Amino acid sequence: MSAVTERHILDALGRVADPDKGTDIVSLGMVSGLVIRDGNVAFAIEVEPERGPHLEPLRKAAEKAVEALVGVLSVTAVLTAQARAAGRAAPQSAGQAAGRASRGVVPGVRAIVAVASGKGGVGKSTVAANLALGLRANGLRVGVLDADIYGPSMPRMLGISGRPRSRDGKTLIPMENFGLRCMSMGFLVPEDTPMIWRGPMVTSALQQMLREVEWGELDIMIVDMPPGTGDAQLTMAQHVPLAGAVIVSTPQDIALLDARKGLGMFQKVDVPVLGIVENMSYFMCPHCGGRSEIFSHGGARQEAERLGVEFLGEVPLDPAIRETSDGGTPITVSDPLNPHALVFRHMAARVWEKVAGAETERRAPPRIVIE
Repeated sequence: MSAVTERHILDALGRVADPDKGTDIVSLGMVSGLVIRDGNVAFAIEVEPERGPHLEPLRKAAEKAVEALVGVLSVTAVLTAQARAAGRAAPQSAGQAAGRASRGVVPGVRAIVAVASGKGGVGKSTVAANLALGLRANGLRVGVLDADIYGPSMPRMLGISGRPRSRDGKTLIPMENFGLRCMSMGFLVPEDTPMIWRGPMVTSALQQMLREVEWGELDIMIVDMPPGTGDAQLTMAQHVPLAGAVIVSTPQDIALLDARKGLGMFQKVDVPVLGIVENMSYFMCPHCGGRSEIFSHGGARQEAERLGVEFLGEVPLDPAIRETSDGGTPITVSDPLNPHALVFRHMAARVWEKVAGAETERRAPPRIVIE
């Protein structure tokens, strides 16, 4: 597969015309912040604020034009409705454009936090659901985006069924339960339907669930990321102003190795890692009260110290946590005084403390680093 270049992309976009001006978007200086990384392409299309709401077809046409190029794995185009000085057409850095474009992606949401892991099977979604409910229990307005396109689990974990409604046929109303607003691919396809999608379709689905949903006013959105470091994570890092990421791992060495990769990915794209959670930290027998460290213990705490990030806490391997999550009533809401529920609330309080502190300091939006 030949590598796609900036010239190839600009040539393709040069065949996409602004419907109001009749000239291609490259000649008009509307394309900025072009990012090419291992076949993943992202760019911003700058338009006047008053035209922004009507140019979604232009954005889709631009994505389609680039998507057709050989060597392109995924494409994300973002409309940024920024007033431009007359005659300015100079290109900008990827970080400037991506950061500015991303700020308008989810209006009304103060902070977005990704919950991620380097590998599957570590209980990331269980942590994400209980963390979101902990934030809600602490008095915040919370949304949950299930970004795991291939294995969406939030509908089951949050006890939500049915399909989202739309007021205008263009944007969806998120589903709700326990005071959380939630959107997931699991609401749009049957639970047992396999998602056989390539990168561009995953990227497009994530963009739609962010941009075409009436999230309303939220203090924080928790994003349940798919495991690994692929298209979904790249899309979120490039086009969403992530306030930070929480890494979930189990204590054993192989899980920590993968967690280290996930942590490194977020650091590379300038997304702060808020901390590490050690899930399945130990097992407490409900019959004899004996404690067993099935997957070892303390590895995530040691890794956090080694990497200079905060250790947010340890969650045991407990039947109550598993049963309540599988049953759609996570322990943080079904048994709020349970010690394990209080652990999640404590972690939630610490995450919000760090996010609110960063907001106060007016941290710059994430910057894409191209090597």
